[in-house]
Amino acid sequence: MTPRNSNWKPPACWYEPRITPKDLKGTIEGLEKMPGFFGIGPTFAQVYKTIFQTHKYDDYNMKKQGKGQFWVAVVNENRKDEPEAQSCNRLPFWVDEGETPDEPLAISSKILAEYAYDELPVPDTDITMNPSGKQTVNLDTWIWLDKARFKPVSATASLPSIGLSATTTAKPVSLTIEPGTQDAKVHPASGECRIAADGSIGTPYSDDKKNQAPPCGVTYLRATNQTGPHPLKATVTWEISWTSSDGDGGALPTGTYGDTTDVTVGEVQSINR
Repeated sequence: MTPRNSNWKPPACWYEPRITPKDLKGTIEGLEKMPGFFGIGPTFAQVYKTIFQTHKYDDYNMKKQGKGQFWVAVVNENRKDEPEAQSCNRLPFWVDEGETPDEPLAISSKILAEYAYDELPVPDTDITMNPSGKQTVNLDTWIWLDKARFKPVSATASLPSIGLSATTTAKPVSLTIEPGTQDAKVHPASGECRIAADGSIGTPYSDDKKNQAPPCGVTYLRATNQTGPHPLKATVTWEISWTSSDGDGGALPTGTYGDTTDVTVGEVQSINR
């Protein structure tokens, strides 16, 4: 899924509650007791103490066990190689239960929804064409999508430790046809086939429609014997919205997802479907 707004991306990183005092204490004390060469266990234990700034807390903050957690930076695996993934460079910090940290990148229902955006299970844009295979100059090609496959899809992201979840839903709204050459006419003229009331995009061809122009399709005007196949691109536009367990929700940037099909166009004197 590619957002139409090129300036928007799902979050590259955020902060979320991950470690309880009991977990932290158990990890560090376990490392300190670990047998091994060159004192590697105690070395890692000291690293943990430095990262979690344990000198600020008495006994790893055990007096607040069950009353909050240490929040840590989490990187979105889909964007881990991007520079923005390094922006969450704050050391782990303590947050009492029920409080929201003064941190713009602290996890929220909207951040969960934006993360779920990347996980939406949108189908490949596999169009059906009639005629199928090789096309013919000046013969209308009907194009449509399988209505059973192109329906709203959702993805949910959750953080059970604080009981927060968000569901992001993508709804298909149109199919855009780009024939891959200027020597073609698209139907409709805009090249955008809107979704019908019954959820269909484009109309399947049948013999009783042979004298009709396709509501969604393309007519190639020149053969490809001199140019090679035309890269016909079919792109579905999806409207994105979200809801959450805390009652928040709204819209996210419209997304697009498409595939390209190589189309060979020939010339014949007589045409039979």
